[in-house]
Amino acid sequence: MDLAPGEHLLFKGHPSWRSILGFYVKGLLLAVVAAAIAAGVTRIADHKVKWAIVAVVFVVVFALVVILGLLKRIGTTYTISNQRLSIRRGIVSRERQETRLDRVQNVNTRQTAFQRLMQVGTVDFDTAGSDDYDFAFAGVADPEDIAKTVDLAQREAAQALAPNPAPDTA
Repeated sequence: MDLAPGEHLLFKGHPSWRSILGFYVKGLLLAVVAAAIAAGVTRIADHKVKWAIVAVVFVVVFALVVILGLLKRIGTTYTISNQRLSIRRGIVSRERQETRLDRVQNVNTRQTAFQRLMQVGTVDFDTAGSDDYDFAFAGVADPEDIAKTVDLAQREAAQALAPNPAPDTA
């Protein structure tokens, strides 16, 4: 995010690695299924399971899952400045969502029981004039801290807009 004059960064981060553990568990199951299919195919073709092929299939599928999860995590960046919020997604193709802090009306945090156990959650921002626009920091570590950072940013923005009192000349 390019900062405007007078703007400073309060937070920059990615979804927590713990937030994609579910993706990795599903990927592990997919790798096991792929290896089982490879075992069945080699047994049918050769009347004997070729364990080397089964192992290669398992490792390749699971490695792809790990790489995809890592790219998804690294490819998502959340930023909070004293003037705006930004979400950038993608490595090859890019998507960017941005809103000014003065448009943020509510900041809500959500954590399922599993997310609480993993110490991650979602921070959802309700913005003015955009009911159908989903603006959320998903999978962040310590969502309460993110909500506090947004509150701090809003206070800084309000103080910057407040008129300065005239100095006493008496």
